[in-house]
Amino acid sequence: MTHEPLVAEEPRVLAGPVQDAPPEKNAALRGRKVLLVDDDVHNLYAVTSLLERYGLRVLAARGAAESFEFLDANADVDVVLMDVMMPGIDGLEATRRIRQRPGCAELPIVALTAKALAGDRERCLEAGCSDFAAKPVPAETLVSLLSKWIHPR
Repeated sequence: MTHEPLVAEEPRVLAGPVQDAPPEKNAALRGRKVLLVDDDVHNLYAVTSLLERYGLRVLAARGAAESFEFLDANADVDVVLMDVMMPGIDGLEATRRIRQRPGCAELPIVALTAKALAGDRERCLEAGCSDFAAKPVPAETLVSLLSKWIHPR
């Protein structure tokens, strides 16, 4: 199975401090908790590095089973970034199972997939995903999606 990088690999995306982004845009993200689910350790590292520079706290799960454990231990997760194509329990089945968990019916889950064919978005939404993005995701798009789904406290 080949993996597409989760974030578009542009040197400015993964290098340098977050100072490029206006502080007021990042304020709602600081300190919030993201559960990142991907079986590719390189994607986990790249996205975690990016999100932490925006002040987000990232739980990095290497698959569906680990994501369930993180959710059991962290009721304060604000949003899930879910890779769709994973071995074993794929992201869509993981989303269905998360939706059945107590307190997770409204938890924002953003599907991230290398498959951006006709009907893929609909399949993700039908499985219970809140939103969808095709990989590689430009950093600005990813931050925008998080801003959309992480509501101010």
